[in-house]
Amino acid sequence: QGQLVESGGDLVQPGGSLRLSCAAPRSIFSRNAMGWYRQAPGKQRELVAEITTSGRTNYRDSVKGRFTISRDNAKKTVYLQMNSLRPEDMAVYYCNYGVFGGGPFGSWGQGTQVTVSS
Repeated sequence: QGQLVESGGDLVQPGGSLRLSCAAPRSIFSRNAMGWYRQAPGKQRELVAEITTSGRTNYRDSVKGRFTISRDNAKKTVYLQMNSLRPEDMAVYYCNYGVFGGGPFGSWGQGTQVTVSS
């Protein structure tokens, strides 16, 4: 179907951790950089992290040292490990694909909700 399916969002306390997953079709996963984006209420969607097919990564400054993006070629899945979560990380997280350092190519899915609250 060419759809990206995000999962793993949940309610977590500040300082907690979550691991998001995004399953992608082989045709997309094998040829493109994969990225995680997020959109908080009332704010624009923004890039959180991205990873190339060879494993090169790029992170938004506000998540450096806290989040880790990775990809599993066998499972055709990209992950976002989120540690030391802060209330400002609360958003709907989306997975997409495209050129590393560029904009996303695919359509936006439903995303997965990450709620950070005490």
